[in-house]
Parts: sequence; C-alpha cells; structure tokens
Amino acid sequence: MNLLRNQLAVVSAAATAAIGGFIIGAPAAQAAGGTAPACITRVVNGTSDGFSVYLDNNCGKTMRVKVIVDSGGDSPCFTMSAGSSRLWYYTGVFGQYGRTVTC
Repeated sequence: MNLLRNQLAVVSAAATAAIGGFIIGAPAAQAAGGTAPACITRVVNGTSDGFSVYLDNNCGKTMRVKVIVDSGGDSPCFTMSAGSSRLWYYTGVFGQYGRTVTC
C-alpha cells in the first residue's frame, strides 16, 4: 500500500510540475516584441496546406522579425538586413496568420 501511495505521489508531483511549467512557460512563448513596423512589408497568401508570408525589409537597417501563427507554431526569429526579403511557409490545418512582430 505504501508503494502505491509513493508512486501516486511521484506521478502527482510530476503532473503538477508539468502543468506549472506550462503555465509559467506559456507567456514566454508569447514573449515577442511589438508589432513589426510598417517598413516590414508582409504579403500573406493561402496555400493548399497552409499559407506563405513574404517579408520585405524596407526599414533601412537590420531588423529581427518573426511571424506569429494563431493556433499553430510561430516562425523562428529572422534577422533581415536592410533591403532583404524572405518567404516563409506555414503548413498546417488550423494555423492562421496572426501578425508579424519584432524579436
């Protein structure tokens, strides 16, 4: 009986830590800068299995930006030199373009 109680305590502690880590870690996943300035051009196009985002840096300086996907995984943080462009594809059923932010 004590062994079962100990195992339940370990499972309970692990579940609490996992949930606590998720709750504490969740804001960090959203921790990005503000909305990217208008000098970062964004063109979003639907694809058969998601969407693509064309980003163009017209800011006159290097910018770091990422695409936020609602109900899906965000892009990595892209370092874009002045005048550069990038095309990023999202593949997924539920994700939708949310916004582009600085990072």
